[in-house]
Amino acid sequence: MDRRKLTSAALFFTIFGTLLFLPPLVLLFNLRVRLFGVPAEVVYLFVVWLCLVLGTAFFAYRLPHEGEQKPEDAG
Repeated sequence: MDRRKLTSAALFFTIFGTLLFLPPLVLLFNLRVRLFGVPAEVVYLFVVWLCLVLGTAFFAYRLPHEGEQKPEDAG
C-alpha cells in the first residue's frame, strides 16, 4: 500500500473509532446482560478501545516518518 492510501485509511479509522464512542451506539449495549460479571456496555467500551489502540499501533508501524523518502528506482 502506498503512503496516500495508508494515510486515508488512518483517517477513516480515526473517524470510525470516534463514531463508535457516540452515545447512540454505546447505548445499544446498555443491557442487563453481564459477561464475566461485567456489564455488556463496559465490555463494549473496552473492546472498542483495545481495537483502536491496536489499529493505531498498526498504522504507526506501517506509515513511514515524514522525513523518510524511498529511494527512486533508476531505470
